[in-house]
This record gives sequence, C-alpha cells and structure tokens, in this order.
Amino acid sequence: MKRILHLLALLLVPLAALHAATPTKPNLVIMLVDDMGVMDTSVPFLTDADGKPKRYPLNDYYRTPNMERLAARGIRFNNFCAMSVCSPTRISIMTGQNAARHRTTNWINPDGNNAGPKGPPQWNWQGLTKGDVTLPRLMQADGYRTIHVGKGHFGPRESEGADPRTIGFDINVGGASIGAPASYYGKQNFGDAAGKRAKAAVLGLDKYHGQEIFLTEALTLEANAHVADAVKADKPFFLYFAHYAVHAPFNSDPRFAAHYANSGKPANAQAFATLVEGMDKSLGDVLNHLEKLGVAENTLIFFLGDNGSDAPLGHQHAVACAAPLRGKKGSHYEGGTRVPFIAAWAKPSAGNAFQKRLPIAAGAIQSQQAAVYDMFPTLLALTGKSAPTTHAVDGARLDTLLTGKRDATREETFLMHYPHAPHRTDYFTTYRSGDWKVIYHYFPTEVSEGSHYQLFNLKADPFEQKNLALTEPADLKRLMQGLIAGLEKQGAVYPVEKAGGASMKPKLP
Repeated sequence: MKRILHLLALLLVPLAALHAATPTKPNLVIMLVDDMGVMDTSVPFLTDADGKPKRYPLNDYYRTPNMERLAARGIRFNNFCAMSVCSPTRISIMTGQNAARHRTTNWINPDGNNAGPKGPPQWNWQGLTKGDVTLPRLMQADGYRTIHVGKGHFGPRESEGADPRTIGFDINVGGASIGAPASYYGKQNFGDAAGKRAKAAVLGLDKYHGQEIFLTEALTLEANAHVADAVKADKPFFLYFAHYAVHAPFNSDPRFAAHYANSGKPANAQAFATLVEGMDKSLGDVLNHLEKLGVAENTLIFFLGDNGSDAPLGHQHAVACAAPLRGKKGSHYEGGTRVPFIAAWAKPSAGNAFQKRLPIAAGAIQSQQAAVYDMFPTLLALTGKSAPTTHAVDGARLDTLLTGKRDATREETFLMHYPHAPHRTDYFTTYRSGDWKVIYHYFPTEVSEGSHYQLFNLKADPFEQKNLALTEPADLKRLMQGLIAGLEKQGAVYPVEKAGGASMKPKLP
C-alpha cells in the first residue's frame, strides 16, 4: 500500500518540479540596468584600504534591498568596467568584443549617423546584423530558449539589429532601435500617445495601455511570464532583461515617490531614485518567481549597469552624481565607466551540481578588474560551448574571480575608445593597466587641462584628482604604448581632422 501511495505522489508532482530536479544545462539571466553607475545603490561597492566595503552618502540615499539580497548570495565586483555609453556596452555583451573592435563606439541614434563632426566615417553605426556571431544565437543553437525583454538599441531604425529576433532571440518584448522610452507610464501608452516623441514609444506592451502601471513593472511581468513558459516547456532559458530604467526621462515612479519627498534633493533627483528603487523591486520579483518555479538553484544571474551614472545631481566632471568618483556617463573618468556588477546563483545550494562546478563566493567583494565583454566567454563555458574560431573574443572567463580568488593569469587592462562628439567629453581613449590609467585627448581642450594626456594612479588617487602626466614621464610613455598597441590590435578607427582627412591616431609623449 505504501508503494502505491508513493507512486501516486510522484504522479501528482508538477512537471516543472520534476524537470527542475534533473536539468542538463543551467538557466542564465543577464539583468542590465540602463545608466546605472556603481554609486546608484544602497550596496557599497567601493572599499577602504583594507578591502572592506565603505559606505558613502549616496549609498544611504538609494534603496536597493534586493541588490543587497543578491550581493549576500553572490559576489560583487568593485572594478567592473563598461563602455561610457550604452550601445557599445550592449554589443560588447552580445559579442564578447571590445567596442574598439566591433566599432560601435558611440550610442546609436535611431535616425541619423551621430559620429560627430570629426568622428570616424568607418565606425559601425549599423550595429549588429543577422550574420554576426552573438551570445543569444549561440545559446539558441545549444537548445536554449532565448528571451529578450526591454531595451535593445543594437541598431538604427529599419536596420537588422533593430529587432533583437534577428540576432538570435526567440522572443522580443519591448526591444527596438530606441535608447530611451518616450514615457514610463501605462496611462500614456509608454509614449505611444506622446506626440513628437511617439517614435520613442516602447512597443509590444499594448495589453498594458491605459493602465496605472509603470514600464518597469510591465516589463517584469512579461519577463516572468516568458520564463514560466520556458520552464513549462522543459527548456533551459537565457533571459536578457535590459531595463529602460534608470534612463531619462526622469518620470517619477509613484510607488516609491514618498520615500524621497523629504530628501532635500531636486525633483529630478527624487524621480531618478524612484527609478532605481523600481528596478530593484523588479530584481526581487524575478528572484521570487524563479524560486516559485523551482528553478532558482539552477539559475545564474549577472546583474550590472551599462555605463556610468546619469543621476541628475551635478555637472559631469563634478564629484556629485557618482561621488566620490569623478565624472559620469559619457566621460573618461571612473564615474563614466565603473558599473555595479553582481553574480550569484538565484538560490545558493551546496548540493547543486551546477553550483559545485562554479561555486560563487557568497557575500564577497572581488577587486580584480573585469569588463562587460568577459560575460560572453563565461556564459558560453557554462554550457560547454565556445565561439567559432573565426570570431575574435576580447573577453576572458570570470570563473576564478567568481569564486572570490585572484586570477594570476588574467591581463588587468581595460581599453575604452570614444572617437566621437558631442557627448559629455569629446574624442578620447582611456587605458587602464593595473593601478595606472591614461586618458588620451585627440583634440585637447580646457576640460583635458590643455594637454593630450591625463595620467592617474588609481591606487593612490582613486578619485582622479592629481594628473601625473608631467611628473611621471616613464609611466605615461608605458601606458600610452599599451593604449596604442591595444587600438592597433583591435583594428580601431580614429577621429579625423576634417571631413575626408587623415585619421588622428594617438601620439606618444
């Protein structure tokens, strides 16, 4: 009789639970937040001289309890770098290549080539195409259901990259050529009724039109629904959840406005904080949903921002919106390229087979430098796959760093090439090597202190206040040699003096 009852109990177990017990591949989630810098959170990423987390005033202004929850379950990086604007970072995630190599070195204007008056004519304004090797296409070929929710910005309007389905996603919700929504409000149809900005409406969310719902919430409902469908179909999933938040327009999320009403901050800064908190709620909803579906133990989450902060708290070079870091989105300083990065299993479990293969250090901080293109080889390795040998990959696997250890074999360099204008800083390349960082300005201005060169020692001067270009000539030359070699290796394109003129390659001091 006991045996019969046991068999009946097995028959009553939900299929999703049975499938979750014996998966053959881990589920993978990238949650990418637009314009979220490393200081736009209550999680302290920066550390003191002893490597311990150090809180700053902005950490006490923002409310991100679910980022805290994820950081406690996994590891966060305090030297994780992205390109200084959005499209270059997004294509680097998709391809594993530095922007200097894939040549989408600026954000993509959906309706016009925005190289800048002296920008390189050969830059890749068209972004990704259906023939490119991409992470979702490789995942798709490996049996994954590939789900895109949120911001695409992989190509201009009417281009192949404008629709994420052409680059390997089975499902696309909300992704198009636009880089920002016309409106976050369902009552405004997410911009579909916004007059002049109707071309920036977020599409594919008609079921929510006219409702009192915020864009962040609508996208979360869609992401969770498609994950549930994949689990029901017994398919491993790759969810690329790219929030439009916390990008302008700074529409206040009414669910959280009261939390900042007495902060003393300007209205835009309060609205920005509500966007941050709404994004954080979304993260918590995804984590809860994965647990409810019984797949959290088999799901690895990478959470990160796409470039430095754009919080409306001050001038781009003032120590304000990313304080104590200098600069913000679009700039050549650390406030423009340093982003939050957390990696965690959605539900840690010592007995889980996937987690035994990649035991992520819970609650740890990794200080070794890494970058957005490193996710490409890392995710592929988890599935036992690799990119075609004809596809150059600049990223390196993060496996060792995710366990909390240092990787002695890792090259600690980061190249960020922005041969464009206008944005917040014009025509520059930055290069980090160990503790040192050089900034090369193709057309020196007062912003660059009237010189082609700025040199900083980030260990001694993490907030980039003392330019050592004149006092440390040997280090300046060494860093510039590395910068030039990196650009040449990746086949970079350069600004020009005038239309049709010769390329302005960097010069050694």
